[in-house]
Amino acid sequence: MKTEKGVDKLFYEREMLQLGAQYVAGADEVGRGPFAGPVVAAAVILPLDEKSLIEGIDDSKKVKEGERKRLAQLIRERAVAYCICEEDNHTIDRINILQATKLCMKRAVEGLSVSPDVVLIDGNFKIDISLPQQSIVKGDALSYSIGAASILAKVYRDELMEKYDAIYPGYGFAQHKGYGTKMHRDAIGELGLCEIHRRTFIKKHSDGQGKEERSDT
Repeated sequence: MKTEKGVDKLFYEREMLQLGAQYVAGADEVGRGPFAGPVVAAAVILPLDEKSLIEGIDDSKKVKEGERKRLAQLIRERAVAYCICEEDNHTIDRINILQATKLCMKRAVEGLSVSPDVVLIDGNFKIDISLPQQSIVKGDALSYSIGAASILAKVYRDELMEKYDAIYPGYGFAQHKGYGTKMHRDAIGELGLCEIHRRTFIKKHSDGQGKEERSDT
């Protein structure tokens, strides 16, 4: 399975199978950069036989929204196992975004109903699991399994932020998904911070404005 640029998306998976692995999991996260909402991680084990492969899996940022949703449904249907976890803004503020990301990915991997033989992880860090793991920089674009995890996590988080948009109207969460766009910054300036904002990310918006909290939950 190769992309238009000739990247073999199954290179790492095949390598692990040749080393004796039966189940290869991919793990990825979304939501490290936003001002609001959780970081979300997914782990997934997909069948790797030719007839079960899903065409179009890639880094979720490169896939259009409608296609992401279609692929996420296929991934859930065909997966040997998958798990999606989130760490909220309070955890992010307490232990920092990198540690929250690692914790979230650990929980997703450990939440799989089938234990993988090896875990392919997007990024340049390790997570605290007892299983063998391989970190792959830009793995969501290079590995089929990591790409699938990125799509599951992205679709889950986007849908969650759309729900938050109804709970906390006026911020535009359905549009920007919590990222620091001008629309979002302007809304914070007008409304102050709401329950799901990451205080450590946007301290400057709460300093001296008298609108730190918005408790209309």
